[in-house]
Amino acid sequence: MDRIRRPVVVVGAGLAGLACALELQASGIPYLILEASDSPGGRVRTDSVDGFRLDRGFQVYLTAYPEGQRILDYSALQFGRFLPGAMVRLDNRFHRVMDPWREPFAALSQILNPVGSMTDKLLVARLRAAAMAGKPEQLLSKPETTSLERLRQYGFSSNMIDRFFRPFFGGIMLDSELQVSSRMLEYVFRMMAAGDTVLPAMGMGAISDQLLSRLTPGTLRVQARATSVHAREVTLTSGERIEASAVVVATDGATAAELLPGQVPVMAGRHSMTLYFAIEGAPPIKDPIILMNGNLDFPIQNACIPSLVCPTYAPAGMHLFSATILGDPAQDDREIEGQVRAQLKKWLDCETAGWRLLRIYRLRNAHPVSATQSIEELPVELANGVYVCGDHRFMPSIQAALLNGRHAAAAVAARTVR
Repeated sequence: MDRIRRPVVVVGAGLAGLACALELQASGIPYLILEASDSPGGRVRTDSVDGFRLDRGFQVYLTAYPEGQRILDYSALQFGRFLPGAMVRLDNRFHRVMDPWREPFAALSQILNPVGSMTDKLLVARLRAAAMAGKPEQLLSKPETTSLERLRQYGFSSNMIDRFFRPFFGGIMLDSELQVSSRMLEYVFRMMAAGDTVLPAMGMGAISDQLLSRLTPGTLRVQARATSVHAREVTLTSGERIEASAVVVATDGATAAELLPGQVPVMAGRHSMTLYFAIEGAPPIKDPIILMNGNLDFPIQNACIPSLVCPTYAPAGMHLFSATILGDPAQDDREIEGQVRAQLKKWLDCETAGWRLLRIYRLRNAHPVSATQSIEELPVELANGVYVCGDHRFMPSIQAALLNGRHAAAAVAARTVR
């Protein structure tokens, strides 16, 4: 075992790094967090623009996440709730698809809608029962295939897969081809069935802010980019060398692969693009619900009005509209904006020319993508004595980032005598 003389250095202040630091703090282990950018949060950050709260890409939080329930103060986050369902755009109109277990009366009206056959609707109950059986973590050790193949095994029709699961689950996982692991499909389905889909009142970045607020002041250094890491030392771009009792790399997968060549596999990232518009006056829809593109015609995958979920996302008398595109379109931002406006005008039967574009986010690392598409938690301690954590070591989710960060801290503590 190693006796601590220097702090544990955590490289990266995303959710995994913050969760790791919290666990180290709870164990009485000194730590220092190094963050390359100007503020913590990683991918879970919120920008303030003209009184609007813009999450960096469309994101939601699932309240059933076990690690979130353990580590976060939900009441302080003041969640606003999406309706449990979606509005699916098919053949020039929207069809409401609601969770029949939580919105039974609303669900009655969807029996005859064209989003899947009656058999498909009954098969949803079978999928739900399988996802709700046992403990959540048991879903992550079930026999694995692609999500597409698992849906076919359940017996869902191509119509249901294309019109509902591709836009819905494909939108969540940024993978309309449904090649992501079937374990992820059933896990996310359980989380959505067992809890609410929400936004924090102050934006998704409030999750990162809450974790940071619990850390000892002075333990975070921003704009401190690491260029190399070893078991007992981190070197910054400035040339500064920081000695450590242990080093935990809590960056995104691509950065971890650069810092730990040969130790962490090179990992691609899923791309997405989110456009935010300011709307004056009444919104074009009245419900806090996600709009999905069942036809999958370019460019919009899904859209919503976050200010209907949480009024704090927009100034008084205004609303915030979010539209998300999968991938990284070759068209420039102006051309994409024009296409999005035209599609929304058709979808919502309203004029969008007066909507003010607030910002466009092109995210080239919105979700990590493993080479195997497999979902399993990889070891947090590497052969060279460095520790590594993040959702790229497990599965793309807030749940995985928080849990894997805690596991890395526990591994460090297990080798430490204070």
